[in-house]
Amino acid sequence: MSDTGATRTFLDRAIASIIVLWGWRRLAVSCLAGAATALSLAPYNFLPVLFITIPVLIWLLDGAAVHRPIKRTVLAASLRTAFAIGWSFGFGYFLAGLYWIGFALLVDAEQYAWAMPLALIALPAGLALFIAIAAALAQLLWIPGYCRIAILAAAWTTTEWLRSFILTGFPWNLIGQAFTGSAELMQPAAFVGDLGLSLVVMLIAGAPATLADPGRRGGVLGRASPTLAALIALAAIWIGGSQRIAAVDPGLVPGVSVRIVQPNVDQASKWEPGNRSKTVALYLEMSDSATSPQSMGIDHVTHLIWPETSLPLLLANEPQVMAQIAALLPAQSHLIAGALRAEPPSGGPEAHFFNSVLVIDGEGRLTSSYDKRRLVPFGEFLPFQEQLEALGLRQLTGVVGGFTAGAGSGEPLRAGAVPRFASLICYEIIFSTNLFDAGPRPGWMVNVTNDAWYRDTSGPWQHLAQAQLRAVEQGLPVVRAANTGVSAIIDAYGRIEQLLGYGRRGVIDSRLPAPLEPTFFSRFTRLPVAILLALIFLVALAMKWRQQHRM
Repeated sequence: MSDTGATRTFLDRAIASIIVLWGWRRLAVSCLAGAATALSLAPYNFLPVLFITIPVLIWLLDGAAVHRPIKRTVLAASLRTAFAIGWSFGFGYFLAGLYWIGFALLVDAEQYAWAMPLALIALPAGLALFIAIAAALAQLLWIPGYCRIAILAAAWTTTEWLRSFILTGFPWNLIGQAFTGSAELMQPAAFVGDLGLSLVVMLIAGAPATLADPGRRGGVLGRASPTLAALIALAAIWIGGSQRIAAVDPGLVPGVSVRIVQPNVDQASKWEPGNRSKTVALYLEMSDSATSPQSMGIDHVTHLIWPETSLPLLLANEPQVMAQIAALLPAQSHLIAGALRAEPPSGGPEAHFFNSVLVIDGEGRLTSSYDKRRLVPFGEFLPFQEQLEALGLRQLTGVVGGFTAGAGSGEPLRAGAVPRFASLICYEIIFSTNLFDAGPRPGWMVNVTNDAWYRDTSGPWQHLAQAQLRAVEQGLPVVRAANTGVSAIIDAYGRIEQLLGYGRRGVIDSRLPAPLEPTFFSRFTRLPVAILLALIFLVALAMKWRQQHRM
């Protein structure tokens, strides 16, 4: 037997052994493949793993597929099997990709450690339902050959779209974020957004599944042709992205010098009353620190950026602290600070608290503010707040009554004569649509966050990767300030110009990258991808109908 024949026989046997798996072994392999898929995401960005794990998912679904007219009971059993395979894959994927959420419960372990199983098990189990639905939907339309890969890609992308808004939405770790490890591979997001990237990733990564297809013409080369085509497509995307980056140099915004403060304040001790004055002093000292012979302090800074909930106090209600800020800032400078804000009670016993961005000018005046509109469930508010608080439960921030969502439209703020900026607080940056008001386009985005809850895990790096995607989608630079990291200056191509890693105390001094022209995605958002998904499903329905009526 030739080496090629031996290799083919070995490959056929290996693939067949996956397809014929049964019972718990099938679900275990699916779960392990899902967990390995998380390696494609930040901070690992090991993209090649997808060329193994996605085909394994497809081969497992092949083992549950039926291709001829059958009784409804058999079809129902096939769909249940596909649902279970998809759920197992999703559980492994989200368990490995979101394990870090559990660390937030250890900041105040005495009060919240009991909820660890909910974070580590219940959340991945719930999110896995979306992949389970995608697998069952794909199984319903399953057609041999590359068509089944396109069907699964469309079903997967559709359920990711559902995940972006159901129950307030949680579009974290979309499979398209596997491309964030390369600035060149991210560039299609300027045209098709995050969901379009997910569709492309699934179409490319699933191609090796055709190595299992019997009867394909051309022998080994014929069976490998979809995989070769996928690799060529991946190379073409990289080349196209490289050319897009090289085509236009956005340059820098004249007269703007940004300083990001990353104080690396421990979350557990930040709110202790005895540390309040120390924290204020630390921010003031770092804001005016010398970092180089060219940067001897704050005199050159036009925009000073502090992270989310920077100070453990209601900043606008502290005239002494506001006076210290006025004394710190040069006359034409502005402080953009993540801060708590409160409004007096309106008909109720408790004040309303907001997670906000405040703009303070060089005279210490509060000139504008933005209140966070998308709040984190169980972090900043509780569903059925009053009822659950009556049972003694609190969200992680501990604010009685929870934070109040901002009622504004998300209109970009102004800080001096430079272009307005869009404020995105914490996980607001993970949503690719409705980032800001539909009025005049901002010139940059400011993302303030506090990822200290999650320690030095994958979480802060995944959060950063999503900020990079937003920059590409909108063609706007992102200035990101994080309490413990990762702070960064990101240009309009999603490239990181400067970065301060997790767990480090320091500042970033940088010029502000200029924006690009409005992108295709910023104009049409998800409409083109929605049309493409509809076309895939319509073609699949037609092919499935023809297949059924031929038998």
